[in-house]
Amino acid sequence: MRHVPRPSRKTRARSRMSAAVTAVVGVLWMSAAPAGAAAHAQAAATAPTAAGRAAVAAATAGAATPFSIYEGEAGALGGGASVVALTSAPTTQYSSASLEASGHAYVHLGGTGQSVQWTNTTGRPISFVNIRAAIPDSASGGGITGTLDLYVDGTFRQALNLNSKQTWVYEGNNNYNTSDNQNPADGSPRVFFDESHTFVTGAPIAPGSTFSLKKDSANGAAFYDVDSIDVENPPAPLTQPAGSISLTDCGAISDGNPTNGSADSQAVDSTAAIQKCIDQAQSQSRTLWIPPGTFYVKGTAGLHASGITIAGAGMWYSTFYRDVPVPNNTPLAALFSVTSCAVRDFHIDANAVSRSTIGGDGGAMDTTGTGWTADGIWAQHTMSGFWASGTGGKVQNSRLTSIWADGINLNNVSLDASSGNDLTATGNFVRGTGDDAMAINSVAYNTGGGTTTHYNPMSHIVLTGNTAIAPWGGKGIGIYGGSGHLVSGNYISDTARYIGLGAGRFGVNGSDLLSATVSGNVVVRSGGNAYSQGQPALHIGNGGDGQNTGTVDHVTVTGNTVADSLYDAVGFSASTDTLLQDNAITGPGRNGVVVAPPFYPAPSGSATITGNTLTGLRPGNSAYADNSAGFTATLSGNSWQGSAPAAGPYGGTPAPVPGTVQAENYDTGGQGTAYNAASVNGNGTAYRADGIDLEATSDTGGGYNLGWTTGGQWFRYTVDVASAGTYTVGLRVAAPAAVSGALHLSDASGADLSGPVALPATGGWQTWTTATTSVTLPAGRQVLTVHQDNGGWNLNHLAFAASNGTTPATDLAAGRPTAESGHTQAYASSNVTDADRSSYWESPNNAFPQWVQVDLGSARSVSRAVLRLPAGWGARTQTLSLQASTDGSAFTVVKAAATYTFDPAADNTVTVTFPATTQRYVRVIVTANSGWPAGQLSEMQIWQT
Repeated sequence: MRHVPRPSRKTRARSRMSAAVTAVVGVLWMSAAPAGAAAHAQAAATAPTAAGRAAVAAATAGAATPFSIYEGEAGALGGGASVVALTSAPTTQYSSASLEASGHAYVHLGGTGQSVQWTNTTGRPISFVNIRAAIPDSASGGGITGTLDLYVDGTFRQALNLNSKQTWVYEGNNNYNTSDNQNPADGSPRVFFDESHTFVTGAPIAPGSTFSLKKDSANGAAFYDVDSIDVENPPAPLTQPAGSISLTDCGAISDGNPTNGSADSQAVDSTAAIQKCIDQAQSQSRTLWIPPGTFYVKGTAGLHASGITIAGAGMWYSTFYRDVPVPNNTPLAALFSVTSCAVRDFHIDANAVSRSTIGGDGGAMDTTGTGWTADGIWAQHTMSGFWASGTGGKVQNSRLTSIWADGINLNNVSLDASSGNDLTATGNFVRGTGDDAMAINSVAYNTGGGTTTHYNPMSHIVLTGNTAIAPWGGKGIGIYGGSGHLVSGNYISDTARYIGLGAGRFGVNGSDLLSATVSGNVVVRSGGNAYSQGQPALHIGNGGDGQNTGTVDHVTVTGNTVADSLYDAVGFSASTDTLLQDNAITGPGRNGVVVAPPFYPAPSGSATITGNTLTGLRPGNSAYADNSAGFTATLSGNSWQGSAPAAGPYGGTPAPVPGTVQAENYDTGGQGTAYNAASVNGNGTAYRADGIDLEATSDTGGGYNLGWTTGGQWFRYTVDVASAGTYTVGLRVAAPAAVSGALHLSDASGADLSGPVALPATGGWQTWTTATTSVTLPAGRQVLTVHQDNGGWNLNHLAFAASNGTTPATDLAAGRPTAESGHTQAYASSNVTDADRSSYWESPNNAFPQWVQVDLGSARSVSRAVLRLPAGWGARTQTLSLQASTDGSAFTVVKAAATYTFDPAADNTVTVTFPATTQRYVRVIVTANSGWPAGQLSEMQIWQT
């Protein structure tokens, strides 16, 4: 969504979009499954009831389109092709191809002969295909071209043109969240997928026939990542309306050469001829006709029209192509700036390579006025699709794919307008945008050149029956200010970084949001980890877009489905009189409904939360969490009510005493049960769903520490004491200055066990030392509370040792270097010692035996290994053995091969004991896995004797 404005009917038979159901059921995102095709086959075959409910909702939401979508991962693989899938929520702020893919999965064709095949089940012939795929960048950036072969019923049909000239930008080297840097050396790429379309040569693909994409020897790109293919049978080209003016009448000349990511250098510039025709149509009150062909608009000037109809032969036939010299230094208006016009049935494309002036950006269409319409427009590779204001306008039945910024932005500022009222967007399909797929953008004021311009708050904007898939740089739908809006029946899925559907206000210069109805929408696999924030799938409240300011009032959120959110399903920041009613939440990645989730404060506000259902909550997370003392939430009739959020030890197992209790492993149960926190400050959401006051630590062993200490806060820990007695407690602390009476420990009854504990000055928040106290404990399971009596210190862990000097057990592998036989994608061996339960090592597929090892740093006496998988994964068995070495070269068997069961009921944890031995290197060798054809471990702990 842009913060400031740029300078600047035919009825078709349509079929309900089948992709909505496919996306929810056929390729349901499952963090419990490992990467690969089998995970998706299993998801399709054993979809839970909750997913079925989401599928029913999806079938009635979204755009009715003339095409059907076949996801790559739903096809039949051949020749060694593989599926790459997102199997858990991102722990980094950066992107990946699976994160940007629809369904968060795609098929990788990396070798000659690899293919993916589908069967035409549409009941109609297929004569036109649109491929969403990625091919590699060039070594120096700027992209390449390539072909991929299409087969029909096993017979070669044609080579399809693909390119990477308008993809592959890089965020490394301090380029985060930009789309202008094309230097591969900077690393951390994003914008992987582009879309290319063509007619099928020869006979259409008949119903029941198979069609496949195959990497043959003639297809020179190193790989082809196939996200999806759209198939359809377009109608014949429309004919020129009687009495209209044709572009060719004014001297415009079409070019028949494929563009494939860049302009044809020999194409004729038709800018002057097109504008001449527009002027004639205006003066003569006639329709402007765009015949079949591609008409070039070269340079930086746009086209301007007012009060006319501009009509083409259809979005598959009539194209305007904008060719801007790149690099460009001239700010661009949209290709079309139109006032009170009707535009329909044509395609807009451009050669822009980034979202910036230098990259040749410029919108497809800026519009304003009264009663305007846009129907059947397909825009690609432009800055935005529609940037529209005025009164009584409508965008419908249009496609916005591979757009650099917003797809459809309805606002009150386009073309120097001051109002945006009674605008509608309906039946549109938006995929792969670099900002919000769709937005209601009510601006209060803009300041520039020493002057401030004020705008009228928007009212009565309607977004219904639209589909928004895989925005790589923004929300699915953003509601920013105004009143009386209706957002209903839309399908939103697979956001890569941000909220799926948000209702609030945009920044300090946005209008307050005073009322809106959000109903019957389906939000699937949404939310994201932009700026490491772990954003919710559906959000109501101010902030979240730069500033936590302004009023958000009377937002009614009813009858929506929020399925498989990457993090929290629904989040509230500061807002008043919200109604959250009769919504279905299924399979949230973290918590269900959260007031004041991390980075979205709610110091005040109110909401009624009633009649909502939640299923598929993962262990350790909360159906409902309220992290604000000032927000008044009234709950009734929700499925999770009747029992408090589950309270207990983090991970399900009490920490052993003697032993080390990590500060980040406070109990589950939420505010008032597991902890009392005055505010949400932490950024450790990659480790824990709530991330309350957690941050990464530089102390030995890594992991997280507890910070933002404040008088009156407390955190509880469930422990299992081996035997009654007095224990010395080593508190690993950091404090810039000394703190007297910093903390004390109490038992479940509230009895003070330690007395006040003073902490010495260590000189910094990450400069660590050990302070000691002692406590007397009975044997058995019990709850201890760390009370923060005075703030100004961080806590990494509490080490309990018997007073007779017994040293508590220590995980010798924590934070230590690792090695491996190999890994797939980003699942490297370092994940097994990084203290992040959700990250894991996964070896190459179908290549047993595979191994992973840890270097303890020196020879140590060891006798136990604790092996873990992510807590939310399904049960599986792995056959493994343990070897050890003193020099990293000669290994001996310390535990013979056996089959071990990783069961979520047992915290997906396996303990392997063996006779004590003094070794430096410990290796786990995996020879079989019932859950996936590779070795998998998320934690490898090695314990001293």
